[in-house]
Amino acid sequence: MSNLEERSPPPGPQQYTQYYADPAGRQSVMRELFNQAARQYDPVNRLFSLGSGAWYRRSRLRRSGLGPGAKVVDIAVGTGLLAREAIRLTGDRTAVIGLDVSEAMLAIARAKLGITLIQGAAEALPLASGIADFVTMGYALRHMADLRAALREALRVLRPGGKIVLLEISAPGQRLHRALAAAYIGGILPIISWVMTRDRRGRMLMRYHWRSIANFMPPAAVMQELDAAGFTKIRCDSEFDLFRHYTASKAEA
Repeated sequence: MSNLEERSPPPGPQQYTQYYADPAGRQSVMRELFNQAARQYDPVNRLFSLGSGAWYRRSRLRRSGLGPGAKVVDIAVGTGLLAREAIRLTGDRTAVIGLDVSEAMLAIARAKLGITLIQGAAEALPLASGIADFVTMGYALRHMADLRAALREALRVLRPGGKIVLLEISAPGQRLHRALAAAYIGGILPIISWVMTRDRRGRMLMRYHWRSIANFMPPAAVMQELDAAGFTKIRCDSEFDLFRHYTASKAEA
């Protein structure tokens, strides 16, 4: 596990232009994609994580300090995979609020979790300021239409001293690791997903996941975005040169 607290120079402004070319249109595309693939999301996720997803999410949240008494806003809650672990750690369903742009994903989360769920965008949270001890987001940074706006909104809803916890996957830095990840995530998993579900939407989702991973900004750039949004105590831990666990805090009043 490595710590990426050292900041490197920001990437060139054109590096991600094509991928984030149309923020407004991107939000609409993301909503439609996840509406279509909502029923395949959990089976595909279990396949991708080899069954370890729940343990990993819970361990990262616990490592970040989340526990009983904490109030949590889970942005891009999806089908509720990260929110479910937050409920287990807080021991209180009323302490967790989930938000997502996809009504189909929210419908699944509603049936599973029994928590407050809101349809809305991360870039304009329909929530009051200073209500959360933790803001969490699981594997959704690369889907944001405007990452800095989303991070600033997360900062706004946190109480002074509150913490943001972000789980993400980004392309490995080493060439061999990147080639292996591309072959597995972008090649093998879409085929297995189709074989298991017999639904092209599962295959489509897995192919999109690799494209979004391959095109997303590196960890150092994400840390710079957190800094630019106003966060302090920024940290990124990395596992297998693929899984990233970011934490940062809102300054004390």
